Amino acid sequence: MDGRNGGRGGAGGRNPYELTEETPVYVISVAAELSGLHPQTLRQYDRLGLVSPDRTAGRGRRYSARDIALLRQVQALSQDEGVNLAGIKRIIELETQVAALQAKVAELTDALDGAASAMAQREAQVHASYRRDLVPYQQVQQTSALVVWKPKNKRS
Repeated sequence: MDGRNGGRGGAGGRNPYELTEETPVYVISVAAELSGLHPQTLRQYDRLGLVSPDRTAGRGRRYSARDIALLRQVQALSQDEGVNLAGIKRIIELETQVAALQAKVAELTDALDGAASAMAQREAQVHASYRRDLVPYQQVQQTSALVVWKPKNKRS
C-alpha cells in the first residue's frame, strides 16, 4: 500500500539506468542503517504491510529512497507521536489515497482546461463563419397601441 506502480526504472519510455527515488537499490542492511532501524524491524514492517520493498529474483528485499523515507516516517509516528502500528498503516493508506486523488484532480483539471480551450476555439470558428452581408433579424414587439392616421388634404 505504498502507492508505487509496478514498472519502475524503465517504464514509460524512461532510461532503464536512470535512478529515481523509487528505484530499489538498497539491501536490507543498508536500508536499516539509513533509516536508523534494526533489520529485524524492517522485516516486521514488511510482514505487516507498512513498508513493502521490491524483491529480487532470489527473494531478497531491495529498498528505494522512498522506502527509506517511509521507514523514517513510520519510526517518527511510532516513537514521537505514540501511534500504534495499525494506526500507522491506516495513516499510510490514507496518505496514499489522498495522493492518488490529488493526481486524479490534476488530471481532470487538465482535461477540463483542454475541453474549455477546444470549445472556445470552436466557438471562435463559428463566429468567424458568420455572413457579414446579412442584417441581424430583430423581432418587433407588438403592442396594443392605437395609431390614428389622418390623410393630408390635397385640395387646400
